[in-house]
Amino acid sequence: MLNMTKSTVKGTKAASEDAKQVARIALERRTVTLAQLHTSSSGLTTEQANEIRERTGSNEIAHSNSNSKLKFLAEAFLTPFTLVLLVLATMSLFTNYILVPASQKDLSTVIIMIVMVLISGITSFVQNVRTSNAVESLMKMVSVTTNIRRDGKDQELPTKDVVVGDIINVAAGDMVPADMKLLSSTDLFCSSSSLNGESTPVEKIANVVPTPDKLDNYLDYPNILFEGTTIVSGSGRGVVFATGNRTMFGKMAADIANTEMKETTFDTGIKDISKLLITMTAIIAPLVFIINGFTKGNWTDALIFAIATAVGLTPEMLPVIVTTNLVRGSVEMGKHQTIVKKMNSIQNFGSADVLCTDKTGTLTQGQVILERHYNLDMRETSHVLKMAYLNAYYQTGMRDLIDSAVIDAANNELDVSEIQRDYHKIDEIPFDFRRRRMSVVVANSDRKHGEHLLVTKGAAEEMLACSSSVEFDGKVLPLTDERKQKILQDIDEMNDDGMRVIVLGYKVDPSPVGEFTVKDESNLTIIGFLTFLDPPKESAKAALNSLHRDGITVKILTGDNEAVTRTVALKVGLNIDTVYSQKDLVGKSDEELAKIVEQCDIFVKLSPEWKTKIIATLQKNGHTVGYMGDGINDAPAMKQADVSISVDSAVDVAKESADIILLQKDLSVLEHAVRIGRKTLTNTMKYIKITLSSNFGNILSIMVSSIFLPFLPMLPLQLLILDLLYGTSCLTLPFDRVSENYLHVPREWTTKNMPKFMFYFGPTSSIFDVITFALLYFIVCPAIVGGSYASLGPAGQLAFVTIFHTGWFIESLWTQEMVIHALRDEKLPFIQQRASLPVMVGTFGAALFGTYLPFSSVARAMKFGPISTQFLWIVFGLLVCYLLLTTVVKYFYMKKQKFLI
Repeated sequence: MLNMTKSTVKGTKAASEDAKQVARIALERRTVTLAQLHTSSSGLTTEQANEIRERTGSNEIAHSNSNSKLKFLAEAFLTPFTLVLLVLATMSLFTNYILVPASQKDLSTVIIMIVMVLISGITSFVQNVRTSNAVESLMKMVSVTTNIRRDGKDQELPTKDVVVGDIINVAAGDMVPADMKLLSSTDLFCSSSSLNGESTPVEKIANVVPTPDKLDNYLDYPNILFEGTTIVSGSGRGVVFATGNRTMFGKMAADIANTEMKETTFDTGIKDISKLLITMTAIIAPLVFIINGFTKGNWTDALIFAIATAVGLTPEMLPVIVTTNLVRGSVEMGKHQTIVKKMNSIQNFGSADVLCTDKTGTLTQGQVILERHYNLDMRETSHVLKMAYLNAYYQTGMRDLIDSAVIDAANNELDVSEIQRDYHKIDEIPFDFRRRRMSVVVANSDRKHGEHLLVTKGAAEEMLACSSSVEFDGKVLPLTDERKQKILQDIDEMNDDGMRVIVLGYKVDPSPVGEFTVKDESNLTIIGFLTFLDPPKESAKAALNSLHRDGITVKILTGDNEAVTRTVALKVGLNIDTVYSQKDLVGKSDEELAKIVEQCDIFVKLSPEWKTKIIATLQKNGHTVGYMGDGINDAPAMKQADVSISVDSAVDVAKESADIILLQKDLSVLEHAVRIGRKTLTNTMKYIKITLSSNFGNILSIMVSSIFLPFLPMLPLQLLILDLLYGTSCLTLPFDRVSENYLHVPREWTTKNMPKFMFYFGPTSSIFDVITFALLYFIVCPAIVGGSYASLGPAGQLAFVTIFHTGWFIESLWTQEMVIHALRDEKLPFIQQRASLPVMVGTFGAALFGTYLPFSSVARAMKFGPISTQFLWIVFGLLVCYLLLTTVVKYFYMKKQKFLI
């Protein structure tokens, strides 16, 4: 308790010292900060930065789940199943070696258990390392960079290269790469939700210091930016004073990295299966021990056999196969230009049945062109383009494709150097998703000395709501209802042609310098329209058809207006019968909203909050939802979705929020990745379901044989070797092919059908085990040794038992290997459906090797008896009958089930 108290005090003191340091930096003059950090406003040289990085390390937060080799080793060997095996091996060590006479000491059982642990652990370790290396290799293709001033020039460099003393430029969409003090800022708004949970952006101003009453809350310092926060709009330049673990994010919230990984339904299912199997083992093994103890009279042998039975029930290869499937899935996705950042998202990717996405760049080409710059008489004029250029060129907030299109058009049609000479920027009012407009204030330095001009562009309804006049032929006239209707009618006609329309307005001398706010966006004069065209992608319609064929409903969640969205959606083949805008959704009850999101596939004029709410409602309705986004406004929706998808060209915050990153923003790429996710899910399910049914069948067989046979049906050593061979052959399942019908329909992982699957197919294999017992006991063994078990002497009975053990070993091995082929698909094995070459080689190779053992030089050591090779024909006949019966059982099982696996 004393240590805990000391630790707490120490942590509190450290936090207090950190806060004091930030307060000191926030209050001191910029020149003092630069001098203390041994830098200047020109930044560092590459040589200086490298020296600092060698001393302090990269700008990365090291947390408890770092992918170290030691951590992978611990994860590989400390699974529930390997721990069970180690406990059983320890028990076997005492019962077979330590507590028995020297003449009976036998370590073979212990050795085989340790070998099983080593195979499972080493394979899992290698696959985990491969996973880490694969992700690191693929992530090198995805760049998260920071604009750093190095060697006297601004350049994009990897964020991990940031060091103390660097001069950093930030703009809308950037994630702040380190703790930094602002040196300059322009209308800079920052969201600190990653640190304090507050979603409302706050303004950051370089030349404002915290007031004395605000010093206790360092997160609100106006001139300090903290790592992990997001720039919503505006721009700024600052000097870095802390990186990596030394940032406030690193010190206070390193555990955030541990909570970011979403636990998928598949993860929960794996845990449930693990608990189920361990519970079964805890119940069945003691039961086998008691039954054999009473019926055979040898409690030591009964205990050893019960231990071996428990090992047989333990799917020690489960962690290996899950990891192998994920690695294979991520590598396959990488080949199709899809980078998996978070491995466990592959399962959700394959389960997704709804994909929500914006239309720009996904359904459209993402190459916006300024088609027209009309005045209100629907004529193109250079005056409208000039005003649009002032707004686009001088704004520093969320510059997008529209601004770039305006600047490109102005460069081609106007003398932009003259415009830049005549006007200089005074201020700006950044865009937000509530106002849906943005403004720039410029001063005319030419003939109208000192005149201030506020130029605003935005969505039609929002612009008309804050305007009071219009400009026709150079004359300013009142904005009457009639003129408003004419403007809206013209916009509708342009929207119907598939063009996005932005309304342009202005206001002269809106406010004294330095006092411009949203309130100044009033009494504007509408001057004209900007029309943009973003044509649909040629591949969009085919990709949507493929996604629909694969059972994925695509829903468009966009901030654009209804007319443009309808036009684009119609061209790519989406249903446009029902379209809802945000205002249609406001005030709806949860029940009404649940129905709306099912009925409608197109939602327009949405804010980021409503995108998130729609996704959450779909999830409540039972859907697994993917969201594809690339902008800062997409980050909340991406965090809400079951699987978030972004592109390499996205803003930093979108890439950081993404589970999966596409190197090409195309739905056809996404469709390939979905199919790979489903293949991964199906191959994992094969091992789980087949092993469950096989284990359940073995339980029934062992229980029956323990009751009726006067001896153990198989020696513990033989049972362990049988389990080892089967488990090793299952390592090929991740490389199996998957039937097309499993790729066309999304399936959420669920454990509710597991008991039914076990009860259908477990007893099927037990039937043939019992038939084998009868054939061996009454026909095969008596024919070889010359009499029934009861009529033989001790030597004859020993020979009888060894032959029996050998016969069931061979039959059980072949049955277990063939059940993989029988249950991997609902069709008739080897005729209507065939496994991949690796699975064929693995299963037949293990079965043939196991069949060879009783005829090899190790037969005596393994206590196999001299069984006739003619018995193999009996096994062959039983296998044919087993496969046929399994096919019949599958037929009845599939009458009430959609999927076998």
